[in-house]
Amino acid sequence: MDDQVKLAILQQRVDDIKPLLDKLDQTIEKLSEVNTTVSRMLAVHEERLSKSEEVDSVLFAKIDELRDKMDSDHHSVLSRIQDLEKKVWVGIGCVVAVSIIIQTGWIDLTPRSVSDTIVSSYSK
Repeated sequence: MDDQVKLAILQQRVDDIKPLLDKLDQTIEKLSEVNTTVSRMLAVHEERLSKSEEVDSVLFAKIDELRDKMDSDHHSVLSRIQDLEKKVWVGIGCVVAVSIIIQTGWIDLTPRSVSDTIVSSYSK
């Protein structure tokens, strides 16, 4: 074969490969653009995740504070109710004791006039 023919065949093959190389270059450019876009999206999502983690930690801290406050308020109210309960039972006990004393006659609460009181104190 002649060198001219070989050169022409090689030239034809190179010409056939050129469109494939152009398409390959375009594909590489598009992949690069997609890669850049995906990188940006990942950065945005990573930032959102870190912000959401910060918000979560703040919310959990607030929840813990509220739980501690509610526990202390609960104990405060409970102790106040127990004190009130003790006072009520002491009051009920006093009323029962006074009513027993009155019913048994240990104390006479019948109304008397001043003259009756004077007479009864001299007659003793």
